[in-house]
Amino acid sequence: MLDFNSLAIRGRVSGKVTDNANKLEALMPGSSIRSWLRLLAAAATLGSVSPAAAQDTITKPINIYVAGTAGGGIDLYARVVGRHFGRHIPGNPIVTVQTMPGAGGIRAANFLAEQAPKDGTAITTFAGGPILEPLIGARDPGYDMSQFTWVGAVAKDIGLCVALGTTPFKTIDDVKKQQMVVAGTGAGSETDTWPIVLNEVLGTKFKLVTGYLGSQETIIAIERGEAHGRCVFSYSALKTAKPDWLRDKKINVLVITALEKSPDFPDSPAVVDLVSKTEDRQLLELMVGPGAMARPFAAPPGLPANVATLLRRAFDATMKDPEFLADATKIQADVQPTAGEDVQKLVARIYQTPRPVVERVKKLFSQ
Repeated sequence: MLDFNSLAIRGRVSGKVTDNANKLEALMPGSSIRSWLRLLAAAATLGSVSPAAAQDTITKPINIYVAGTAGGGIDLYARVVGRHFGRHIPGNPIVTVQTMPGAGGIRAANFLAEQAPKDGTAITTFAGGPILEPLIGARDPGYDMSQFTWVGAVAKDIGLCVALGTTPFKTIDDVKKQQMVVAGTGAGSETDTWPIVLNEVLGTKFKLVTGYLGSQETIIAIERGEAHGRCVFSYSALKTAKPDWLRDKKINVLVITALEKSPDFPDSPAVVDLVSKTEDRQLLELMVGPGAMARPFAAPPGLPANVATLLRRAFDATMKDPEFLADATKIQADVQPTAGEDVQKLVARIYQTPRPVVERVKKLFSQ
């Protein structure tokens, strides 16, 4: 029980210590002073609630960082989401989108893990490569995607290994007969990992030329003849970044990096149908895992649970927003969303892949 006299003697009011209870009681009757002190105690109790526990709104601006370059598929999806995301968050914060290219998405992942504020104002969106990099990369990239706070994913995707139609490469068998040059965006990206994997399990002769900053730069390189194609290009990204390649049949889809064939490409095999060994299929299942949660959005590790819930429910609402869906249709974006909690489970499952499978992939990439 509160000792009112003690509180009156020792308590601080505007930074000054009162000398004794009698001076205060001279100004107020006994019942009034007790009521006043109860209010003061209640205010102190409310003030002791931590900001994270009390947070049910976000009013500061939110930044969505794109692990890619302007105009690429990741960027286009992020901008469509960003235009509508803020109004579904209590507090209606302004949402801005910034590109953060570099190292196939690893730079942005490192930023999210080590530097981004953990208050709901920093979100990053990736391609699939950075998700696998901590598992299969030759070096520790400095983050663990299973520890990130996953907000949600816009689509479910497949990868397309493509060659420009004017090149000699019409089917995947052609790449077993002669070398095909493919453009890549950096270690850890799917553009750099899949050619190595396919050379291993299918006996293809892909030659990787990497270091292009992003999707648009690889497209320019292919059209200039610096590369025959790219392996892989996510289907969702290609539809938004270079729709005429699909519409006008300017490319040949050699193989699909997925667990089953796609009705959109009936003449192109799924990569898992081209292998017979169990160990090869396990390797491929690991590699295609991120496609089940394409165009994902993540917040930093250690985000308070209530803030994570705030962002996840706002993301879910955005995916159902008629204005968002209308904008998504304009850029031919696939919207097959996955809730943040489910993305969290999918990433955890990927990180529980048997060690022999992981070690085999790591050995491939270290050669």
